[in-house]
Amino acid sequence: MLEAHVLASGSDGNCTVIESDGEAIMIDAGVSCRRILSLMEREGIDSSCVKAILLTHEHTDHIMGAGPTARKLNVPVYCNRPTFEACNLGKIDYRQISTGTSFELCGMNILPLPTSHNAAEPNAFLTEADGKKILVATDTGKLTYQVEHALSISDLAIIESNYDTNMLTNGPYPFNLKKLIGSDIGHLSNVACANAIKRTERKGRKIFLAHLSKTNNTPDTARETVAEIIGEKRFNIDCLEFPGDTRTLKVKA
Repeated sequence: MLEAHVLASGSDGNCTVIESDGEAIMIDAGVSCRRILSLMEREGIDSSCVKAILLTHEHTDHIMGAGPTARKLNVPVYCNRPTFEACNLGKIDYRQISTGTSFELCGMNILPLPTSHNAAEPNAFLTEADGKKILVATDTGKLTYQVEHALSISDLAIIESNYDTNMLTNGPYPFNLKKLIGSDIGHLSNVACANAIKRTERKGRKIFLAHLSKTNNTPDTARETVAEIIGEKRFNIDCLEFPGDTRTLKVKA
């Protein structure tokens, strides 16, 4: 069985642990090491089962705790070379990966996929074990072909639903930042997320809305928008509800 533990997701930091048969990988570490360890304990995750940290890209809300956590847990950090060179992680055990090339780790097949974001070489990750697939895809202004295909074959999709267009347009951000967020190298809106889910309809697929903006979105707005567009009941669409909220999502073989 694959389990995804969403420890943090949003403007203030992102961290997800994917576990299979007692071993786990961490995707992003965008909050402090202390916070990560506390959230793992709350979720019942044995820190010794985490064998590696994978980074999607170099922005602070995805790497803030990566170096300290890697050193504390004595685990390597996996990311592509441009991402690594854009980070300042201190002394770590670095393992280079390549976008589009899968690798094996903790009994899982992991495929880094290209996203469209204002970063060096940002990735999503498609993880597979026991015939089941989990997609973690955030920080992308549009879905690349590869990510959309992964969405169409996933059993669980943790996918970005960053902003409500009206809230962004009428919100406090300066014009240039609004323009960047709404661009193809920015973030995915609730509507764009919902349309992608609808285009790639898959029976039995679980959807978790991720990376919600605390300024330009709300959990209720995201869920209601997505549910209405895809024709699903609102309570079947999940996301984190408040700061410090966590979630464990299970995909059974």
